[in-house]
Parts: sequence; structure tokens; C-alpha cells
Amino acid sequence: MESSYEAHYQKSIQNPTAFWGAAAEDCHWYKKWDKVLDDANTPFYRWFTGGVVNTCYNALDFHIENGRGNQVALIYDSPVTRTIKKYTYSQLRDETAIFAGVLVAKGVQKGDRVLLYMPMIPEAVVAMLACARLGAVHSVVFGGFAPKELATRINDAAPKVIVSASCGIEAGKVIPYKPLLDQAVDMAAAKPECRIIFQRPEIAADLKPGIDFDWRTEMATAKPQDCVPVAATDPLYILYTSGTTGVPKGVVRDNGGHMVALKWSMQAIYNMNPGEVYWAASDVGWVVGHSYIVYGPLLKGCTTILFEGKPVGTPDAGVFWRVISEHRVKTLFTAPTAFRAIKREDPDGKLMGKYDLSCFEALFLAGERTDPDTLHWAERKLNVPVIDHWWQTETGWAIAANCLGIQKLPVKQGSPTKAAPGWVVKVLDSKNKEVKPGEIGALSVKLPLPPGTLPTLWKNDAGFMRSYLEDFHGYYKTADAGFIDEDGYIFVMSRTDDIINVAGHRLSTGGMEEVLSDHPDVAECAVLGVEDSLKGQVPIGFLVLKAGVKRDPSEIEKEVVQMVRERIGPVAAFKLATTVKRLPKTRSGKILRGTIRKIADNEEYKIPATIDDPEILTEIETALQQMGYAGARKPKP
Repeated sequence: MESSYEAHYQKSIQNPTAFWGAAAEDCHWYKKWDKVLDDANTPFYRWFTGGVVNTCYNALDFHIENGRGNQVALIYDSPVTRTIKKYTYSQLRDETAIFAGVLVAKGVQKGDRVLLYMPMIPEAVVAMLACARLGAVHSVVFGGFAPKELATRINDAAPKVIVSASCGIEAGKVIPYKPLLDQAVDMAAAKPECRIIFQRPEIAADLKPGIDFDWRTEMATAKPQDCVPVAATDPLYILYTSGTTGVPKGVVRDNGGHMVALKWSMQAIYNMNPGEVYWAASDVGWVVGHSYIVYGPLLKGCTTILFEGKPVGTPDAGVFWRVISEHRVKTLFTAPTAFRAIKREDPDGKLMGKYDLSCFEALFLAGERTDPDTLHWAERKLNVPVIDHWWQTETGWAIAANCLGIQKLPVKQGSPTKAAPGWVVKVLDSKNKEVKPGEIGALSVKLPLPPGTLPTLWKNDAGFMRSYLEDFHGYYKTADAGFIDEDGYIFVMSRTDDIINVAGHRLSTGGMEEVLSDHPDVAECAVLGVEDSLKGQVPIGFLVLKAGVKRDPSEIEKEVVQMVRERIGPVAAFKLATTVKRLPKTRSGKILRGTIRKIADNEEYKIPATIDDPEILTEIETALQQMGYAGARKPKP
């Protein structure tokens, strides 16, 4: 039947021009495209060449002209400041048009870069949309990033203007941004012409005359700006992701393909319709924030939530349920680590009972693998579909998902279901050959990538080729390892460098983590391979126990070792597990397995700029020493 997943998928692969051309008809174009898919310069494919658009127009003005001006577009919910503020589409458009005037007054034109170093406040969304309105290229850097990391991004993007705020608020701490920004600009070779600073009441930043300008003062005198038409292939934004050389990679997103793919995905994948409330519990500094806090929901005409808080501690593990109930959220998208934190603090889900969740229809998880225990806990407690889906900063939207808006497929634990329409996913060996169903290899995507994905890296075509296209000819390298079963379900087991070689056997640390997380007392875990003189590598495990567990941790450690032996076999050589209070993570919730491995192997390591709390590494080093691993080499400065 035409509405089935299989029908959609086959059409998208057999005739991508017709498939994406039809999706593009749902958007506003100043000028229609000449070609849907332009393959004149492979492998640099481009979508909708010749088309002229404006992303901000499609996200705001288009809906106002179609009668949605009084609908709420953005809900700012900040438990850390006890603030809730709502913007209609008309109000958000007006704020955006005026701030676009602020940027124009500072000399910003189409094609100029504007770097945003912002906390989770409405002004961050306004600044992003204002850049899009002018055809300027925004580059959002996660607020609170260290000066050195911020300086490298300033150098690469060479922004004309930087937009920031006086501070961010995290876990009860107020973090002044201006001193960090000043240090970064001092370190950077590229110097912006000015900085626009939004003063928050928690801290007032010192403004330097002639270089720093107050947001509110500038807004008071600015002239609203209309949307500037741009080529569909012009860049909308640059988003930096860490590179293996230490130099961040500037992922480019174009206007046309991005707009088409994200608007299409809101209904096809998330089953969202105009006027419904969608919440991506992430940060505007990450790709999820770009795609599904700002652009996707607004392009579709939904109401989106901007949440300044944490899943636990602001004030408790019930805050997600409060937000869903109060704002009538239909669909939530967050990281598995958020639900592990909630499950750890409130394992019985008692706090859910305080709220009316009858509006809630689906939970989507992404960012790292969803362990079966967390999946089943969420399913039992929420009684809604819990959908694991797989994507990356580079792809901009889901490679694999259970597309609820097309056809809900049966869920298989540990799998993000099947390739989304537009994606041809294969599992390859080191010789570029496709492996058999069920065999682990490198998950790769056949070119061309669908619209909305990265066309290249910012001013670095050679780096784009080297990082993504050279290892597997004709394919995009995801750097994720996994397998596809006989039903076409994709299983993402780990990063390719997390496939360990134990005495000649290739094993997935992700598979072992699945076993550990299935223990009733384990809240979350990490398994990594460390050097071993006999076997080459052996796996070791770290456990974080659920709140309220009173048992001796050593007994639980013995039990998980036995569980791995029973479920995977003695070949896994899994003999060591230790309990820690916390795992080191990035601010987006990813466990820093690579850093732990370097400590264990006594290698030099650099404390990642994205780490949530560097002090956790001291506890990890102590635990490794107790397990017999030195971890004595200090981090690089």
C-alpha cells in the first residue's frame, strides 16, 4: 500500500529526484530549482541547484501568511531561572526581523559569518533565525566552551560579528561567558568587528566601548529587515564537530536541501503536524538543537520548546514530566543518557504519577546506543512507542528510524529500525565488500547522501574527502560499526574504534554494554578495550548503580562478569568490572570511552573541551589503578 514504509523507501531510492522534488513542493521558493539532484561534480553532490529560497521565511513568515501568526511558535521553559515565556509566530518573526536589523547596522551581509556563543535563551533562537533571514552564515558554539576551543572556531569561521550573553546557568552554577569570550578573541588570529552581548540579570558583563554592544540598546533603534533570497546551495550554517587531529571540522549545511529534508522529517519520522507541540531536550549548540529545537519544528509550523535545565536536579527527576504535562507535548526527543539519569534517581517512576501525560504520544532517543533496559523501562512507565533512531552531526537528520508518520514497524531492542527513506545503508569490510546479514562491519552510506546532509566541510573539500569518502569508495563513512539483520534492521554497536580485537576475535563493546545494562541494579555502564600483552586487547567495565541500591558493589561486579560469560561466551574475556559514582561525559551526554581507554593504556590524553565535569577523570584514574592499570600519564595542557 502507498502509505507503507516500504513503498516510501523504494520510491526514495529508485527515483530520488521525484521523491525529494515532491517533498520540496511543500516549501516556499522564490525560484524553483533547475535540478533536484546535481551530480555534475561528484562526489560533491548538490540538491536543488538553481533554486532560490530563504530558510527564515519558511520557518516564520510563511506560516504567518498562512494564518498561524497567533499560534505559539516557541515556549521558553527555564526551571533554573523559574521563567516561562511564550512567543507567537508573529512575535518571533518581529523579534527576528529587528535583530536582523541590528546585524545589518553592524555591517553583516549575505555570506558573512556570525558566531553565536549563547546559553539556552530565546535570544539564541532569534539570532540564528536573524542570520538565516539575511543569508548570513551562523556558527553556534556551545555556551561555556573553553577559550582555546572557541578561538579555533573563530579562526576557522572568521566571523564578522559575535553574539553572546553575559552568562549561562548550569546545575545551579552561573558561568560568566564574557571573560571566556574575551580570552578566546585575544587568542584568535581572526578578529570580529564587534560583539553583541545580551545582559542576563544573574551577571552583568563589562562591555568594552567601541567593540561590545548591548543587545537591548541596539534592538531599540534597529530597523526590521525583510528576508534576503539566497541560492538553495548557499550555506545556512557551520557547525563544528571534533576532529581526530584536534582541529574541529566545520560541517556545512545548505539552505534548500536542509529545509526540504527537515520539514519532511517532522511528519514522516516524528508524526508531527502543524500546531502540535514538539520538544527536543537538547542544546542549540549541538546538531539536535539546530535541527529539532529551531529549524525542523518551525519549518513544519509546530510549537517548539526551548528548555534551560537538566533531566534531574532542576529541581528533580520529574521535570520532564512537568514540561510535557504543562505544555501538552506530543513528542519528546532526547538522549538515552537523560533517561538513564531519570531512571537512576526515580527507578520506580513515582514522579510520573504527579502529572497528566495523556497528551504524550512518542519518545525518540538518539545520541548514543539505547540499551535495552532503558528502552524497556521507558516503555513500561510511559506506555508510548519508544523509538531509538540513529544519526550524526554530519547527517543533520536520521539515517535510520522507525518512521511513525509513515508506518510504525515492530521494534527490535538495540536497533534504530530500518534505513529512513533516502538512505542506502550497507555493512562493509576493510576491502569495501558488503558482508553477510548479521556480520559486524563498518556501517556505510551509499552516495549520494540525501538532502539535508553535509555537502562538504567549511573551506575544506580535501578534509571532507579524507574524513568521510576515502576509506570506502562510493560510500560515506559513518565511523560506526554494526550489522544489518535478515529483516533489514540496522544495529549500531559502537564506533569503529570501539570494536576490539580479543585474541583475534572482533567483538563489540556495545554488545557487552547491553548485557551489563540488563542487570537490575545497574543504572548505566561503559565497556572499553584496553591493551593486554597476551590477548592484544581485553574489555573492562564501569558500572553506575541505581539510586537506593544497598548491595555490596563487588557482588554486582561478579554478577555482570558472569552475565557476559553466559550471554557472549568466554571468548569475550570479560573479567573486570568496577563501580564508580559517575561516568565522564560530554555536555551532550556521550560517555568519553576514548579518554578512559587512553588513561588505562597510560597514553597521553587531552581533556575534551566538551567534558561535563573534568574532576570525574580523577575518580576514573583511581578506579583503573585499583584494577591494575597505571593511568599515570598526565593530560596534555
